Amino acid sequence: MATQTTVSCTGSTLLQPISEIINLPVDQVNFVACQLFALLMALWFRLYLHPSKTSPFIRHVVATLLGFYLALFCFGWYSLHFLVQTGLSYSVMIFVGLEHMHKYCFIVTLSYLIVCQITRVYVFDYGMYSADFTGPMMVITQKITSLAFEIHDGLTKPEKQLTPSQKYLAIRRMPSLLEYLSYNCNFMGILAGPACSYNDYMAFIEGTCYQPRHQENANGKENGKYKQTEPSPKNDVISKLCTCAISLGIYLSLCNLLPVEHSIDDEFVSSTPFYLQIIYLYLAMLALRPKYYFVWTLADAINNAAGFGFNGYNKDGSPRWDLVSNLRILDIEFATSFKMFLDNWNIQTALWLKRVCYERCPFNPMAATFLLSAMWHGYYPGYYLTFLTGIAMTMAARAVRHNIRPHFMVSDSYKRIYDVITWAWTQVAISYTVAPFVLLAVGRSLKFYRSWYYCLHILCLLVVLALPVGSRRLQAKEQQDGLQDSQIDHNSTDNNCNQKEKAT
Repeated sequence: MATQTTVSCTGSTLLQPISEIINLPVDQVNFVACQLFALLMALWFRLYLHPSKTSPFIRHVVATLLGFYLALFCFGWYSLHFLVQTGLSYSVMIFVGLEHMHKYCFIVTLSYLIVCQITRVYVFDYGMYSADFTGPMMVITQKITSLAFEIHDGLTKPEKQLTPSQKYLAIRRMPSLLEYLSYNCNFMGILAGPACSYNDYMAFIEGTCYQPRHQENANGKENGKYKQTEPSPKNDVISKLCTCAISLGIYLSLCNLLPVEHSIDDEFVSSTPFYLQIIYLYLAMLALRPKYYFVWTLADAINNAAGFGFNGYNKDGSPRWDLVSNLRILDIEFATSFKMFLDNWNIQTALWLKRVCYERCPFNPMAATFLLSAMWHGYYPGYYLTFLTGIAMTMAARAVRHNIRPHFMVSDSYKRIYDVITWAWTQVAISYTVAPFVLLAVGRSLKFYRSWYYCLHILCLLVVLALPVGSRRLQAKEQQDGLQDSQIDHNSTDNNCNQKEKAT
């Protein structure tokens, strides 16, 4: 095991003894160690490099240098790809005209990511799940492309052509090289993100992030009593670290007991009743998700510890630190629709896909968004099977919601019955859809679908053909109504700008 983890690691081997003791690859040990170090640095950054004590220039420099150090420790010379990717995109922004800069920047940045992903997958370590250098590049790609579109909106379009969200995100001047590097490679988000808007990051660096900039969402307390005091993220950081500890414990306890690969074992398929296969797949996916809960919640805690992520106040006056949160665990596990699950999973990536693709694609934006998401994730065949299946699931879910849900809204008891049924359906549909994402190879993925007789694919096709679907405007209104019925008011950067646009 030690030899394998050493060979597959591209970064430092200083923690190799710990890797051998806990029987985990050294690159994953490096990743966790660097994130814990980043958490300590975030506390120091907020206390000793506070905007009231330090200039934005110093904060940019320190955040960038710490980010490069963590990248070198985790990925070695592969971290140079981060500099090459950001350097190429910044050159495009500087030397290409503003009218087409965002398009060329999108193509160059995504193409560089694709080349790196294909090389890693098909040349070096096909099928190995590890903390590889393309993970941070995926987040950097989100930041670079978002920034390019926001500069284009701010410098080339009149305000009347922009949506409220685009007006808030629009950038009115070209960032300096230091600001650009700090935004893309700061120590808080270099390893696991999450992505954030450039304006929010600059407000954090300059110390203006506690001012109520979202007038549509500002309440009396925010405008009066609470806006003068800087809120402390201590409680939220402690809460998120506890969530990390629980998630990590669950994942390490269950991941080896319930491997997804067991669902395609010939003996298991032939000897296990189909309903037990469904239950096993659900439990296997349930055991896999805490890994993502751990990584994303820890990344969120790091940003909060540094003072980044403040998102206004709740009605009771308590501070809200979910500006860059990437998931809402309870809403994921108790989701009653495919859309509700996706809205609360990898939130910042969903916002990125919406802003750079769904809102701007002139034809079939849903299919284009799923395709971009698959290309961004990588080039394992299972990714594409997952996202193609996701398109069918989304269309079927829309049809069911449009035609069947109104019949269950006549009373609370009927609505509870509908919620239980749709919860069970959503969990099975998500597990079925995501299985190829975990199995990776096309042969194993198709073997899994064959063992299920492609039943959900066929069911989705029948639903789409049998049930009419209204116009996109009507769907958007229904989705917004459903969101209000089933969710608490979870605010993010996007719905700070315009809550109604969440219906998209």
